Amino acid sequence: MGTLAEIVTPNFITVAPEDTLGEVAERMTSQNTGAVVVKDFGRMIGILTERDMLRAMAARVHTSDARVRGWMTADPMTATADMTFDDAAQVMLDNGFRHLPVVDGSNVLGIVSLRRVMGGRRRPAPEAV
Repeated sequence: MGTLAEIVTPNFITVAPEDTLGEVAERMTSQNTGAVVVKDFGRMIGILTERDMLRAMAARVHTSDARVRGWMTADPMTATADMTFDDAAQVMLDNGFRHLPVVDGSNVLGIVSLRRVMGGRRRPAPEAV
């Protein structure tokens, strides 16, 4: 059974709560990512996802004025690197998440997407190869 440690990558974007949605959207687009970690004074305080951006656009906010703090999901649910693909998928599906931060204590290791978690579940077990 695989764990998130196998798929989490340390290449994730961090943003500040005072950053504008426009600034963050540019970074997300240029790095082709669907979620960013929001940090304040080095500590994760939230996550901002494509869905959060869509909610902001639907509310017709001006992306040059709207701040991350107003649209992020504060204190998000997290996973640990030793969580299995099955457990992570269950958490994500039960809660309607597409992205889940992976942490080691207060240290953010990265973000996993539901797509990567489900892809990890489909890999054949090493002994089956």
